[in-house]
Amino acid sequence: MRIELLALGTRMPGWVDAGVEEYARRLGAEVRFELREIPLVRRTASSSVARARAEEGARLLAAIRQDAFVVTLDVAGRVFSTEQLAAWLQLRMREGRDLSLLIGGPDGLASECLQRSDLRWSLSALTLPHSLARILVVEQLYRALSLIKGHPYHRG
Repeated sequence: MRIELLALGTRMPGWVDAGVEEYARRLGAEVRFELREIPLVRRTASSSVARARAEEGARLLAAIRQDAFVVTLDVAGRVFSTEQLAAWLQLRMREGRDLSLLIGGPDGLASECLQRSDLRWSLSALTLPHSLARILVVEQLYRALSLIKGHPYHRG
């Protein structure tokens, strides 16, 4: 299975890149993980937020693989327990479809991204920095995969 994390924004702090790389490495051979950073639209004082969000949304949509199962990270999305996420991930793995997970930018995701989404996933009711959300997504995928495999990383 291929999992692509499509995230708006480039040039994250080193700790973000290191965290994503650490958990991506732990995912192992059965999951081909890739982080693809999508550049933000340049903003000026007179820039329209709606226009920037729409253009960024178009960039994200263009990056999605054709038959991928699309998951948008959305504070209003579905909340999973670790066990529920593991069961959901196991089902996706059986289906054999690639996953594309979308993380928006400072202005959120375009409505077109939310409409294209097969699932909206909430990591928390808290507002999280998008850089931290990257690490949390990969760590939670690793935790779910560990639970599926019976690995002791997840001890509940």
